Amino acid sequence: MSTDDHPGEPMSDHRRSGRMTIGPRAAARMSGDPTMTEDRKLLEPTERPAFLNTDPWRALRILSEFVEGFDALATLGPAITVFGSARIEPDSPTYATAREIGRRLAQEGYAIITGGGPGVMEAANRGCQEGGGLSVGCNIELPHEQSSNPYIDLSVEFRYFFARKTMFVKYADGFVILPGGLGTMDELFEALTLIQTGKIRHFPVVLVGTEFYGGLLDWFRTRLVADGMIDAEDVDLVTVTDDPEEVVRIINRASRRRPGAREA
Repeated sequence: MSTDDHPGEPMSDHRRSGRMTIGPRAAARMSGDPTMTEDRKLLEPTERPAFLNTDPWRALRILSEFVEGFDALATLGPAITVFGSARIEPDSPTYATAREIGRRLAQEGYAIITGGGPGVMEAANRGCQEGGGLSVGCNIELPHEQSSNPYIDLSVEFRYFFARKTMFVKYADGFVILPGGLGTMDELFEALTLIQTGKIRHFPVVLVGTEFYGGLLDWFRTRLVADGMIDAEDVDLVTVTDDPEEVVRIINRASRRRPGAREA
């Protein structure tokens, strides 16, 4: 654009907005502050537009989380998802066990996927890096914000639990579940439900902690099986151990039984 296009308007008075170059006369006919650049529009606080609170807009945000998650993890290769409490301290025996499991699985060629936070998640990611594996964290936006641990090679952030949980299942060749709270139990029972109902292939679910999980499995047998709410063989969907080496053996046996690419 030359100054001849707009006599009396030097080029210094023009400004760029994305692909456009805007002169003062054009700016005067446009709504809003003529000095407002696109960066300012993005970065300055404004009143929240009403459409951002609508379900169609949320649906697009949800879709974007799936797309970004699939894109980030599609070429991950063999991987194991490790769950457990975020409240476990680094000097805890459970932390040491999770770290050892992460290291051993990495040495066997598995990436490690966790929720990306502290405690057991940090321990497994840390062990994975020590074993030379790819350490992945799928973090979640929480009211009391969960920060990512420092042992992650690939981090994917999520707003929605269900999008995040899809990544845990879709890209895992097995679950290893250490002691944890409600979030850990949620992941355990969702995995068992998906396997029991045939929604996903039967991959190994290994509970680490015979003392911690023993009472739960006893309740399965004495109440759920006894009352006819599950079948006796449903209890066998999980294996319980305290031994990191046994965890690796269980995972490897299952991997050898399922050659080929994982399901889409």
